[in-house]
Amino acid sequence: MIWETENIKLLLQDAIIGMSEMLDNSFDLCIADPPYGASTKANWQYDSQKKLNGFGGNWKLTSEVWDLLSQNELFESTFVWLKEVKRLVKPTGSIWIHSTYHNSGFVNVCCQLLGLEIINEVAWYKRNAFPNLSARRLTASHETILWVHTGGEKRDYIFNYDAVKKAKFEGDNLKEQDKQLRTVWDIPNNKTKDELTFGTHPTQKPLRVSDRLLMISGLENGKLLVPFAGSGTEMIAGLKYGMQVVGFETNTEYFELAKTRIEHFLVSQKQTLFQ
Repeated sequence: MIWETENIKLLLQDAIIGMSEMLDNSFDLCIADPPYGASTKANWQYDSQKKLNGFGGNWKLTSEVWDLLSQNELFESTFVWLKEVKRLVKPTGSIWIHSTYHNSGFVNVCCQLLGLEIINEVAWYKRNAFPNLSARRLTASHETILWVHTGGEKRDYIFNYDAVKKAKFEGDNLKEQDKQLRTVWDIPNNKTKDELTFGTHPTQKPLRVSDRLLMISGLENGKLLVPFAGSGTEMIAGLKYGMQVVGFETNTEYFELAKTRIEHFLVSQKQTLFQ
């Protein structure tokens, strides 16, 4: 199923399968918020002659380490969708990847295997994080966001440095106006009423997080890829910034939620335009 209107396309489809049908260097930006246990219906095989970046040539894939990794569904799916994203994002583009301790290690390793260079590791501090009810561990109050580019000798990825330095973000007690943005972001996790009107997603991020990612590396009139659309937050942020957006979602309920939210956003934008 495909829903398409104006500058947006939302597909009810496995992202890995959908991305495999797209042309190289099709996107200027990707924001990925994968499920912690991301899986896919796609099949992948590696033989003993396969060359992988990061190992300097042929590597014995039957080794114990690879056997352990290759049997892990989270590692396999992470490697495959990142491989597709690398192919689709232009050298001047950026890739933002949300993660927690559940999957951040695999994401980091897969980036290195694929020759994706990590520009920054951002710690998103959530001072209003939900308390730990078991009282058996520390309260999780941050998530990791990796800023990545496709690699190579030329580091010509887009960085809207002046706009970011000038910015003062409401609710962020760590960022001062006209000061460089650091790698710890103080962004409350609460969503606005408008963001929750039509339903919620279990890992839904506040729109202000995606807005910041777009401010840093967005390209007006460029093209944004969202492999895991969820409730549509990242897609809405891309539209706000003036980008064309393509998103994938496999869950019918969340596909409809994202579609409804995006439709509401487009209507509100038109109403604002004619006021």
